[in-house]
Amino acid sequence: MARLLLGVSGGIAAYKAIELARLAIKAGHSARVIQTETSTRFVGTASFAGITGAPVLVSEFEPDPLRGAFPGDDAPAHAPIGHLELVERADAFLIAPASANTIAKLAAGQADNLLTAAALACRRPLIVAPAMNGAMYEHPATQENLARLRERGATVLEPGTGSLASLGEFGVGRLPEPPELLAAFEDALRAGRELDGLKVLVTAGGTREPIDAVRFVGNRSSGRMGFALAEEAARRGAEVTVVAANVSLSRRSGIEYVDVQTAEELAAACEARFEATDVLLMAAAVADYRPELAHKGKLKKDAAGELDLHLVRTTDVLATLAARRRPGQLLVGFAAEHGDGALAYAREKLERKGLDAIVVNDVSTPGIAFDAPENEVTVVTEDSALQVPRAAKAQVATAILDAVLSRRSSSDMKVPR
Repeated sequence: MARLLLGVSGGIAAYKAIELARLAIKAGHSARVIQTETSTRFVGTASFAGITGAPVLVSEFEPDPLRGAFPGDDAPAHAPIGHLELVERADAFLIAPASANTIAKLAAGQADNLLTAAALACRRPLIVAPAMNGAMYEHPATQENLARLRERGATVLEPGTGSLASLGEFGVGRLPEPPELLAAFEDALRAGRELDGLKVLVTAGGTREPIDAVRFVGNRSSGRMGFALAEEAARRGAEVTVVAANVSLSRRSGIEYVDVQTAEELAAACEARFEATDVLLMAAAVADYRPELAHKGKLKKDAAGELDLHLVRTTDVLATLAARRRPGQLLVGFAAEHGDGALAYAREKLERKGLDAIVVNDVSTPGIAFDAPENEVTVVTEDSALQVPRAAKAQVATAILDAVLSRRSSSDMKVPR
C-alpha cells in the first residue's frame, strides 16, 4: 500500500497518534514515526515501535537501524542522512498532533529538530493536524502561521471542538480522531496520483542466457533502478507491471511482478503487455548475445580442453516494441555506458530506435554502477539533456519520471513511421 511518515509533537493528544499508527498498519500501510523530545513525555517511543515494527527516531544525531527504510523495504547499503531518506521514501508526511510551537517553527522554516528538519526537506504531501488549547489556536500568531503553511501547499486539518485537556475547559483545538487522520492521509495520496489510469510497464534486472544447466552468460544488474521507478510510478497512481529478470529484491503490494530469466522470456512478457501499455520504462539490462546452443546437462571441465562458445545476437526488445508502437505511447530506454562518448551514443540510440528519451549512466563512475544504492544519470531527449546528480535510486526515479512524463503530452512524441 503506502508509506506513512508520522510526526508526533508535544501535547496530550499524542496518545491519539498511537491509534492512528495502528489503523494505518491495519489498512495495509507501512509507517515510520518521528517524535519530538517533548512528545516522549506524553507517549513513549516503545509504543510506536511496537505497533509499526520499526524504530522511532527522536534526534537527528541518533543512527537509524533501518537507514531510512520503511518496513518491507530494502535498506540502503550506506547510512544516509536520516531526515532526507525518510521523507523521500514516504508517500506523505502527517504531523499529528502539531503543537503551536511546532507550527510556528514550520511556518518560519526552522529545522532545529528531526521533525522540523524532515518537514523542511519534504517534497511529498505535508499534512498538519493542529492540537492545542483554544486560546493558543485562535491567537493571531497561530492563525497567521497556519495560513502561511496553507499558502506553501501544506494541508492543514481543522481541529475539533469539545472538551480540552484542562479540566472543565471546552472549545476549539481538539486533534481530529484517528480515523479522520487516516482518511486525510489517504486523501493526500489520491490528490497526488497524477498518473491515475495510466498503465506503466517497467523492465528491471539483468537477463541470464544459459550455457548449460548451471552456467549462464549474464550481467550484474540488480534491478534496483527499475524497482525504484515502478514504486514511484505506483505512488503516483499508475497501474504498474514489472517484468523482473532475476531480481531478488523485496516487492511492494499493488504492483504486478512477472518473473523471467532470459532475453527471450523478457521479450515475450513485454510483447504480451505492450499494446495496453501507456509508458514503457526499459530499465532492464538485456543481454545482447546468448550462446547458440545451451547444453542440457552440466559441462564437465575435465571432459574436454578449452570451451568455445558461439554467441548469437538476441532480439532487440526495445527496437521491436518501438516499431509497433501506437500514438500516445511513451517509450524510454536505458543505457549503461562506460567512459567517454556516452551522451553521443545515447542520442544515436534515441534516433535509431525511435524513442522519446534515453536515461544514460556512466558505469565507470565508482559507486553508481550495478547493484549500487545510488545512481547518477542524464535524461537525453531529442532536444535536451537533463543531468540528475548522484542520489539514492528512489530520488533518481522521481527525477526521471518528472523529466520523461512531462513529454507525454508533447507534440513531438515519436509515432510509428
